[in-house]
Amino acid sequence: MNEEQKKAFEAELRAYVGKAIGPPVVARDPVNLPMIRQWCDAMGETHPAYSDEGAGETLHGQVVAPPTMLQAWIMEGWAMHEGYDEPRDEQHRLHKLLTEAGYTGVLGTNTEEHYDRYLKLGDVVTAVTTIDEISEEKATGAGIGYFVTTRTVFEDQEGESLGWMSFRVLKFKPPAGQQAAASGDEAAISTAPTRMKPPAGHDNAWWWQKIADEDVLPIQRCADCQKLRHPPRPMCDACGSQRFDSVAASGRGTVHTFTVIHYPQVPGYDYPLVSIIVDLEEGERMVSTLVDCKPEDCRIGLPVAVVIHEDEDGFKIPFFRPAG
Repeated sequence: MNEEQKKAFEAELRAYVGKAIGPPVVARDPVNLPMIRQWCDAMGETHPAYSDEGAGETLHGQVVAPPTMLQAWIMEGWAMHEGYDEPRDEQHRLHKLLTEAGYTGVLGTNTEEHYDRYLKLGDVVTAVTTIDEISEEKATGAGIGYFVTTRTVFEDQEGESLGWMSFRVLKFKPPAGQQAAASGDEAAISTAPTRMKPPAGHDNAWWWQKIADEDVLPIQRCADCQKLRHPPRPMCDACGSQRFDSVAASGRGTVHTFTVIHYPQVPGYDYPLVSIIVDLEEGERMVSTLVDCKPEDCRIGLPVAVVIHEDEDGFKIPFFRPAG
């Protein structure tokens, strides 16, 4: 679209900001023990406050629901979300507008939640969701697109605030090669997308620059008390100093824990992806990716060594492979 069309399109997008996506959603069931029990069983939660067997001995004196169940009470069921070619609320209309403009990809990026009080048996939850923010068009590793943030406010049957939740998604234009592959147009397939680049801010840009320039794995060190810390941050948690330097890690460590990611598959990554937390020899931990190892061969305690990987576009990132 040309510049004039782009302005008109973005003005249409902005008109959605501040709109409620629809009428308030009222929970189909009051807060009840069977749903709490099922949730706790699924999550492995054993706190006595969520059980009729031990709640009387807690400070609540009665059964309460886990705070993270807040959204579960107003979920409408899968059938309510099937086949909405004709959008049924403002959020669907917004997403359809973006899709028709070529922003066909969607990727959840982050969520934030706040809780005001515990829910008690018999509470009835009501939720109102508004379109809180739409970013300027951004260039990301997934493609060019817009970040759309919704905010849901939860209240009880008396109108008392229970908490809120924000949820952000990226609606993006997949890279040309991916679009062509999806449409079967082999002649139009171009270069494959690359991985998303991490944000380089004031507190961590130096870390990425050292990796790029020196091919080392740096660890931040307090210039006053010499305490190591990772990930990089502005202040020492031991003495409060804001002065720091860094040391080059040995690159050796062991797998503290890991997970094998199959879905969702983000463009630019090879799947299955083995995501690991590494206990470095220096005593710090970091999140990374295990390469040159089959997922079934990964295990807790596996000795690993760092390897500085360079993407085709020149971006460098530390990975780990089995030691030796």
